[in-house]
Amino acid sequence: MDDSSARSFLEHGKQNIWGLIVCFSLFLMGFAIHGNTGLYLNLSGFVIVMGGTFGATLISYRMERLVILVRVLWASYTREMRNPDDIVEILVDLSVKRRLKGLLSLQRDEGETTIVFLRQAIGFMVDGFSPAQIRESLNAEMFFFRLRREETSRVLQTMAEVAPAFGLVGSVVGLIGTIAGVGDSAMIMSTVPIALTSTLYGIVLANFFFLPFAANIRERTAKELMLQKIITEGVAAIAGDLHPRMLERKLKSFLTPSARKGELISLEKIRQRFEIRGQEDEANGDETVESREEVLEI
Repeated sequence: MDDSSARSFLEHGKQNIWGLIVCFSLFLMGFAIHGNTGLYLNLSGFVIVMGGTFGATLISYRMERLVILVRVLWASYTREMRNPDDIVEILVDLSVKRRLKGLLSLQRDEGETTIVFLRQAIGFMVDGFSPAQIRESLNAEMFFFRLRREETSRVLQTMAEVAPAFGLVGSVVGLIGTIAGVGDSAMIMSTVPIALTSTLYGIVLANFFFLPFAANIRERTAKELMLQKIITEGVAAIAGDLHPRMLERKLKSFLTPSARKGELISLEKIRQRFEIRGQEDEANGDETVESREEVLEI
């Protein structure tokens, strides 16, 4: 993990990190109350639970799906999402530009935007798709994006279901060893911890890791779908030559009042901002700016 990835993780995952610290602290405090935290550590029980959980997952899903799960989880904790109000502002600017310079002037924006879904939407518009065709194509993209994310979340749900079960398996293994070692105190002392800690590990893994990870993916997916819906409706409206003022009103209706940045901007201010931005682009026309792509889907 490079320095930029580490900084991104610390910046965008602060709430998750604090939750992790609080939960671990409470666990350690609860264990320490009994005076011997070592009683809750058992490598054999942990291996049984983890090995069984990941083994069952590999049987249930392709390895490719597990790789995608890791990528989605990493992105959900490290990649910053665009503010919906910023997306609305971008779309209003595109609408004004279309009115001032025509539809083909948006080709440059198609190549410069770092939002993949928006780039695809602008491409449909520049290619002459009708508003209905744009909606149909982008809605199909959103539908299959949601299906892929649901399948990824389902992997974690499966792991959360089987982890406690393999905790019980570890308990049974420990009890069998205990019964077999009747009369042998050393064997009993080595197998009883397996029986007790395996169930603990299974429950903790399911409820402290797998289920929260799945919830995080669902929340991230819902936010990304909202952004994609705003882009879909915005680009379709631009293709239909909706007035920029009406476009802004329409798109801001998707947002909660707290997510909206102040009052609606007048068309004259939008036009002035666009003209200033155009002058800056012309002045820096020979310069290239490299930026990391912000992918809205994996």
